[in-house]
Amino acid sequence: MDVVSDAISAVRLGSPSFSRVAMGGSWCVRLDPYVGAGFAVVMKGGCWLRPDGGAPISLGVGDAVLLPHGAGHVLADSPVDAAAAKKAAPLEHWLAGPAAEREETEILCGKYRLDCSRLHPLMAELPEVVHLPSRVGHHLELRAAIDLLAGELDERRPGACVALPNLLDLLFVYLIRSWMSETTRGAWPGALGDPVTAAALRALHSDPAAPWSLDRLAAEAGVSRPTLARRFTTLVGRPPMAYLTWWRLMRAATLLRDTPETLAAIAGRVGYGSPYALSHAFEREFGTTPGRYRAQAADRSGPPA
Repeated sequence: MDVVSDAISAVRLGSPSFSRVAMGGSWCVRLDPYVGAGFAVVMKGGCWLRPDGGAPISLGVGDAVLLPHGAGHVLADSPVDAAAAKKAAPLEHWLAGPAAEREETEILCGKYRLDCSRLHPLMAELPEVVHLPSRVGHHLELRAAIDLLAGELDERRPGACVALPNLLDLLFVYLIRSWMSETTRGAWPGALGDPVTAAALRALHSDPAAPWSLDRLAAEAGVSRPTLARRFTTLVGRPPMAYLTWWRLMRAATLLRDTPETLAAIAGRVGYGSPYALSHAFEREFGTTPGRYRAQAADRSGPPA
């Protein structure tokens, strides 16, 4: 696994939900805050998105927006002020009403369910709104995913029930990847762009259970121990061995949430010599025992309301 894949896999829950919304005339709908990430892709026409507490953003055909922290927002045919945004009809009410006579705008919007209790710092530093305008020659993979989604939605081909959730997962990856390629802010794009730090991170994420030491990790990255420690700590925000300890516990939490494996099996998979050693480190990091965490995670992973 690479860092981005691990960061996403650690928080993803279930399958994404989505709606294809056709609008015409004058309209304004609201999507409430959500424990997870929201997204919108303009398939036809254009609209405006106003996040809670933010300024309106103009969206055109092919534009994609990710709201990584589930911010509430309004979609409308024209810019709206804060007062109008508060009066917007909930999207669910709009969908239950009569269809628009003229479908001038079509939007694919939806939600990714995330376990926000322990975000990887890469996910945590994403801005409230990631707007990726459609531009010729930019983000070709993202454009291809959007085109494939449009085709699946139009045709409803055999296998669409499998294809659509997987394409939406792919869209999530491409949205984050596209943001990383454009942003000039945030520590993690810089960390993954640095060859030394990136090599060390790849090694740790590829095999977190290995008996890593600073010497071994520096050799993997092809630099001296002081060079690795300095560059890694500066870019990631914690020393390499401290990051490894933290990531092992994140992996343990994911396995507790997603698998029925015993604590002993999980301890072996994440590099702890015994269930007791893992339990002690886990409780120090999370403030709860692995057993209680597993029970709480089962409640969080239940069907959405």
